[in-house]
Amino acid sequence: MRIVVISDTHGNSYALESVIMRNTDADWIIHLGDGERELDNFILSHQRLAPKIIHVAGNCDFDSLSDDYIVLPLIGHKLLATHGHLYGVGGSLDKLKALAATNECDIILFGHTHERYQSFEDGFYIMNPGSASIPRDGAKPSFGHIDLTPEGDVVTNIVNV
Repeated sequence: MRIVVISDTHGNSYALESVIMRNTDADWIIHLGDGERELDNFILSHQRLAPKIIHVAGNCDFDSLSDDYIVLPLIGHKLLATHGHLYGVGGSLDKLKALAATNECDIILFGHTHERYQSFEDGFYIMNPGSASIPRDGAKPSFGHIDLTPEGDVVTNIVNV
Protein backbone atom coordinates (compact mmCIF):
# COMPACT_ATOMS: atom_id res chain seq x y z
CA MET A 1 0.00 0.00 0.00
CA ARG A 2 1.27 3.49 -0.86
CA ILE A 3 0.18 6.73 0.77
CA VAL A 4 1.27 10.04 -0.76
CA VAL A 5 1.54 12.96 1.66
CA ILE A 6 1.60 16.61 0.62
CA SER A 7 1.41 19.75 2.70
CA ASP A 8 1.56 23.52 2.64
CA THR A 9 0.96 24.14 -1.05
CA HIS A 10 -0.26 27.68 -0.24
CA GLY A 11 -1.97 28.37 -3.56
CA ASN A 12 0.57 26.58 -5.75
CA SER A 13 -1.83 24.57 -7.91
CA TYR A 14 0.99 23.52 -10.21
CA ALA A 15 2.93 21.80 -7.41
CA LEU A 16 -0.20 20.11 -6.10
CA GLU A 17 -1.21 18.80 -9.52
CA SER A 18 2.33 17.72 -10.34
CA VAL A 19 2.58 15.58 -7.21
CA ILE A 20 -0.86 14.01 -7.47
CA MET A 21 -0.77 13.31 -11.20
CA ARG A 22 2.59 11.54 -10.85
CA ASN A 23 1.12 9.38 -8.08
CA THR A 24 -2.37 8.46 -9.25
CA ASP A 25 -1.64 4.83 -8.45
CA ALA A 26 -1.35 5.61 -4.72
CA ASP A 27 -3.95 4.05 -2.45
CA TRP A 28 -4.38 7.30 -0.49
CA ILE A 29 -3.37 10.91 -1.07
CA ILE A 30 -3.32 13.00 2.09
CA HIS A 31 -3.04 16.80 2.11
CA LEU A 32 -1.99 18.11 5.51
CA GLY A 33 -3.45 21.60 5.18
CA ASP A 34 -2.70 25.10 3.96
CA GLY A 35 -3.85 24.40 0.45
CA GLU A 36 -7.52 23.56 0.69
CA ARG A 37 -8.58 25.97 -2.05
CA GLU A 38 -6.31 24.51 -4.73
CA LEU A 39 -7.08 20.99 -3.53
CA ASP A 40 -10.82 21.62 -3.87
CA ASN A 41 -10.27 22.95 -7.40
CA PHE A 42 -8.14 19.92 -8.26
CA ILE A 43 -10.82 17.53 -6.98
CA LEU A 44 -13.50 19.31 -9.03
CA SER A 45 -11.51 18.75 -12.21
CA HIS A 46 -10.29 15.22 -11.32
CA GLN A 47 -13.31 13.63 -9.67
CA ARG A 48 -12.16 10.07 -10.37
CA LEU A 49 -9.34 10.65 -7.85
CA ALA A 50 -11.59 12.21 -5.19
CA PRO A 51 -12.34 8.96 -3.30
CA LYS A 52 -8.66 8.49 -2.44
CA ILE A 53 -7.95 12.10 -1.36
CA ILE A 54 -8.12 13.06 2.31
CA HIS A 55 -7.31 16.46 3.78
CA VAL A 56 -7.25 18.33 7.06
CA ALA A 57 -7.53 22.04 7.80
CA GLY A 58 -4.42 24.16 8.14
CA ASN A 59 -4.06 27.48 9.91
CA CYS A 60 -4.25 29.32 6.54
CA ASP A 61 -7.34 27.42 5.33
CA PHE A 62 -9.66 30.17 6.47
CA ASP A 63 -13.31 29.26 7.14
CA SER A 64 -12.53 25.61 6.51
CA LEU A 65 -15.10 23.01 7.47
CA SER A 66 -12.46 20.27 7.37
CA ASP A 67 -11.38 18.36 10.45
CA ASP A 68 -8.31 19.38 12.47
CA TYR A 69 -7.12 15.80 12.36
CA ILE A 70 -8.16 12.47 10.91
CA VAL A 71 -7.52 8.90 11.93
CA LEU A 72 -7.15 6.38 9.13
CA PRO A 73 -7.21 2.67 9.98
CA LEU A 74 -4.82 0.66 7.82
CA ILE A 75 -3.97 -3.02 7.75
CA GLY A 76 -1.87 -3.56 10.85
CA HIS A 77 -1.48 0.17 11.55
CA LYS A 78 -3.45 3.30 12.33
CA LEU A 79 -2.52 6.72 10.94
CA LEU A 80 -3.06 10.17 12.44
CA ALA A 81 -2.89 13.16 10.08
CA THR A 82 -3.06 16.81 11.14
CA HIS A 83 -1.65 20.14 10.08
CA GLY A 84 -0.04 20.47 13.49
CA HIS A 85 -0.51 24.13 14.35
CA LEU A 86 -2.94 23.27 17.17
CA TYR A 87 -0.44 20.86 18.73
CA GLY A 88 2.67 23.05 18.99
CA VAL A 89 4.73 21.18 16.40
CA GLY A 90 7.07 24.14 16.00
CA GLY A 91 8.52 23.47 19.44
CA SER A 92 7.79 19.87 20.38
CA LEU A 93 6.00 16.77 19.12
CA ASP A 94 4.83 15.74 22.60
CA LYS A 95 1.19 16.88 22.19
CA LEU A 96 1.03 15.21 18.80
CA LYS A 97 2.39 11.95 20.20
CA ALA A 98 -0.15 12.11 23.03
CA LEU A 99 -2.98 12.60 20.52
CA ALA A 100 -1.71 9.65 18.49
CA ALA A 101 -1.46 7.47 21.58
CA THR A 102 -5.00 8.40 22.64
CA ASN A 103 -6.25 7.35 19.20
CA GLU A 104 -4.06 4.21 19.16
CA CYS A 105 -2.13 5.42 16.09
CA ASP A 106 1.44 4.44 15.29
CA ILE A 107 1.90 6.61 12.17
CA ILE A 108 1.85 10.40 12.61
CA LEU A 109 1.73 12.91 9.76
CA PHE A 110 1.95 16.66 10.24
CA GLY A 111 2.82 19.81 8.31
CA HIS A 112 2.85 23.49 9.28
CA THR A 113 6.60 23.99 9.81
CA HIS A 114 7.50 23.72 6.09
CA GLU A 115 10.48 21.61 7.17
CA ARG A 116 11.10 17.98 6.21
CA TYR A 117 11.12 15.53 9.10
CA GLN A 118 10.95 11.78 9.37
CA SER A 119 11.72 9.63 12.34
CA PHE A 120 10.82 6.53 14.28
CA GLU A 121 10.63 7.44 17.94
CA ASP A 122 8.71 6.28 20.98
CA GLY A 123 7.00 3.64 18.84
CA PHE A 124 5.71 6.17 16.27
CA TYR A 125 6.59 6.56 12.60
CA ILE A 126 6.55 10.35 12.21
CA MET A 127 6.67 12.36 9.00
CA ASN A 128 6.42 15.97 7.96
CA PRO A 129 6.79 16.00 4.15
CA GLY A 130 7.92 19.63 4.17
CA SER A 131 6.25 22.16 1.92
CA ALA A 132 5.42 21.48 -1.72
CA SER A 133 5.78 25.17 -2.52
CA ILE A 134 7.55 27.23 0.19
CA PRO A 135 10.16 25.17 2.06
CA ARG A 136 11.79 26.77 5.10
CA ASP A 137 14.58 24.26 5.61
CA GLY A 138 16.87 25.22 2.74
CA ALA A 139 15.78 22.17 0.73
CA LYS A 140 13.71 22.02 -2.43
CA PRO A 141 9.90 21.80 -2.33
CA SER A 142 8.93 18.28 -1.28
CA PHE A 143 6.29 15.68 -0.56
CA GLY A 144 6.37 12.30 1.09
CA HIS A 145 5.20 8.79 0.62
CA ILE A 146 4.66 5.91 2.97
CA ASP A 147 4.80 2.32 1.84
CA LEU A 148 3.25 -0.43 3.93
CA THR A 149 4.65 -3.83 3.04
CA PRO A 150 2.63 -7.05 3.16
CA GLU A 151 4.79 -8.04 6.16
CA GLY A 152 3.58 -4.94 8.04
CA ASP A 153 6.72 -2.83 7.67
CA VAL A 154 6.42 0.94 7.32
CA VAL A 155 8.79 2.77 4.98
CA THR A 156 8.74 6.57 4.84
CA ASN A 157 10.45 8.69 2.23
CA ILE A 158 10.55 12.39 1.41
CA VAL A 159 11.27 13.43 -2.18
CA ASN A 160 11.56 16.65 -4.16
CA VAL A 161 8.53 17.92 -6.02
